[in-house]
Amino acid sequence: MRRFAELSAALALSLSLAGAGTMAAEPPALDEAQALRLSQAAIGRMVPDAVLLDTREQPVRLSSFRGKPLLVSFIYTGCFQICPTQTKALHEAVKGMDKVFGPHQYNVVSIGFNQPFDSPTAMRAFAAQQRIDYPNWAFLSPPAAGVDALTRAFGFSYQATPAGFDHLLGVTVVDTQGRIHSQVYGDRMTAAALGEPLRQLLNAAPLTPGRTLESLVERVRILCTVYDPETGAYRYDYKLILEIIGGLAFFLSVLAHLLLDRWRHRRGTRFHVASP
Repeated sequence: MRRFAELSAALALSLSLAGAGTMAAEPPALDEAQALRLSQAAIGRMVPDAVLLDTREQPVRLSSFRGKPLLVSFIYTGCFQICPTQTKALHEAVKGMDKVFGPHQYNVVSIGFNQPFDSPTAMRAFAAQQRIDYPNWAFLSPPAAGVDALTRAFGFSYQATPAGFDHLLGVTVVDTQGRIHSQVYGDRMTAAALGEPLRQLLNAAPLTPGRTLESLVERVRILCTVYDPETGAYRYDYKLILEIIGGLAFFLSVLAHLLLDRWRHRRGTRFHVASP
């Protein structure tokens, strides 16, 4: 119950406040507790292999992102405050994570749920307004008939209002197999909030066949990073790097000693047998 209360409090700060002013009748609102339950229930669920359109109107299957962690954000392009703010915050978090993880390690997807208005053209304009141009970040438009099934699969809730939409704010973190790993709530995404689940997934991913040594070095590099709240980005923890180097040097010295001792023992045995 305590965990649920904490998440409920976080969610209350993470909902889009799409209405302004006073109205004679109370506008519809999103059920916060229900939205949280649906969001949490989606953890562990496989992402459907839906086909969406990118900003060039080319079909993209969600399964094409498997093999790398995926960050998914639902937006609507007609929003003038919350969605741009959330996307800008996600953009800053991505820039902070790219300094250590690198854009080749994961993908980001923004999905427009207000169809048919969130068309490929509208999504392209939205990305340009936010000055987002990343090879690993796609802005996608689902078919209108598939929006409900897609949002339910991700545990994303939204409610139409006279001024737009009330909707859950956050990012869904998907693992390399296409399964929902976690939900990160809030309109102020940080490299710390998204970087930790991302680092967990990168460190847990199987080593790439044929590139085992390179993958292992990359994993150690990621392991030796910490979040710096002053810069809002990840940096190398040189103390940890030195500890790893020291531990590795100790291991190699012990191994060398054991091999040398074994070689001396075998040499001594051969000399004893050869003696008259």
